[in-house]
Amino acid sequence: MPPVGTAPATSPAVTPAAAATDDHLPAARLAARVLGLLLPHRRASDPELDARPEHFPLHLAQLTEFIAAGDPIVFTLPGFPCKSPNPAKVLGHLPDEGERLSLTFLDRLCAEIGRIHPPGARILICSDGHVFGDLINVPDDHIDAYSDELAAMIEREGLRHLATFDMRAVLGDLPYDEKRAHVHRRYAPGIEELREQVLAEEETLRLYRGITRFLTEDTVGFTGTRSALQRECRRRAYGVIQRSRAWGELIAEHHPRAFRLSIHPQPAGAPKFGIRLLEAADAWMTPWHSAVLHRPDGTWELLRNEEAARLGRPVLRDSRPSHYESSAPSDR
Repeated sequence: MPPVGTAPATSPAVTPAAAATDDHLPAARLAARVLGLLLPHRRASDPELDARPEHFPLHLAQLTEFIAAGDPIVFTLPGFPCKSPNPAKVLGHLPDEGERLSLTFLDRLCAEIGRIHPPGARILICSDGHVFGDLINVPDDHIDAYSDELAAMIEREGLRHLATFDMRAVLGDLPYDEKRAHVHRRYAPGIEELREQVLAEEETLRLYRGITRFLTEDTVGFTGTRSALQRECRRRAYGVIQRSRAWGELIAEHHPRAFRLSIHPQPAGAPKFGIRLLEAADAWMTPWHSAVLHRPDGTWELLRNEEAARLGRPVLRDSRPSHYESSAPSDR
């Protein structure tokens, strides 16, 4: 994968002459070109697949519909919830360089799409922290502060292709416990249905294990045994998946035509398209579960905060810890 925010080496160059002919391309061909811009950044649960546009018929159909109608392409991306509560993993509870780089990358990706589809593209960041904040032990005021700073960052950086959407946009000023109860009651799958899917479906089992691992790592100050912690996190993992799916259903209801992105690894042909925001050795790692290390060769890598601190020196931005600078090149 190329460094974040840069066009992949295999991306077709778009010259003014080429752009002038794009209006005459059939919508389906142009949809394949748009999907080709996304594929180098795909977060895959089947990385062995040499993924090509034809492996994603649902997404091609969605893109073709936008293009044929002459409309801007709308993407929804559930994510950017809040920082992990584990200080060994993150620099603090506010967005930092990891979020800034990720948002800049997403905005630049939309700009690339706009060069071959003149109506353009935009991504709606559907921040889901409040949806399951009680299950991941992050207080609502920290989630509010994270979401507000995320919106301010988009404004400061001039990322005009991005916008935010969270429970406040849907349910206003209701107390967060009431908002969570409402979303869960109306949209969440039943627990038994979910348990059956974990037993029968490899992708759901992988998601369940990944979330259980994150919850175990992010639980701070637990006084019981390791086995008791794992039991507790397995129970909460089911709740997180229920709420995440409920949030996805709510987003789909409010934005029914949108192309659905995901920060989780996805197989080819799934309803969502997994997208990687920054380079990381772990396919599940995100900017809100890590810190960023900047290498001398210009590359950026997501690492646990404690590991990044061993490899680099801290850098401040706006008087807050932002990321780490390393003097050693990456050995990955």
